Amino acid sequence: MVHSGSKWFKVGDSMFMGEYHHTIDDKGRLIIPSKIRSELGEKFIITRGLDNCLFIYPRDEWNNIITKYKELPNTKDARNFMRFFLSGATECEFDKQGRIKIPVPLISSAHLEKDCVIIGVNDRLEIWSKNNWDAFITKNEDSLSDIADNLFASNLNF
Repeated sequence: MVHSGSKWFKVGDSMFMGEYHHTIDDKGRLIIPSKIRSELGEKFIITRGLDNCLFIYPRDEWNNIITKYKELPNTKDARNFMRFFLSGATECEFDKQGRIKIPVPLISSAHLEKDCVIIGVNDRLEIWSKNNWDAFITKNEDSLSDIADNLFASNLNF
């Protein structure tokens, strides 16, 4: 397993941030940094994410999401999204080397190949293929200042 730029932090009860580079092996195993392993707990949920990545939630946060989903109206959009999101959900745990085994359908969904990027995004972790992560950054970097202005208006100083 290879890594670079290992900066991981968890702030408060449920805020992940940082970026970590690792490789996924031929058996679909990906190492998760030890600091994050302890924060995720023994069992956690991995599922399809949005934008061609995977989401990993600590068990408590997953339970909060499920509670919110139960409150959604029985509309076509809600049903379709829940099908997408929940059908890929799998409970995971770490092996003795601190790796997770990602199911083949999730590997395919996120287009994971050898090089992967694990990022912290507040209440969850995301797993990206390095190619998709690099493309996301390249596509969005010029507009991030405008996005921040629109989202936060005068509430935050960047």
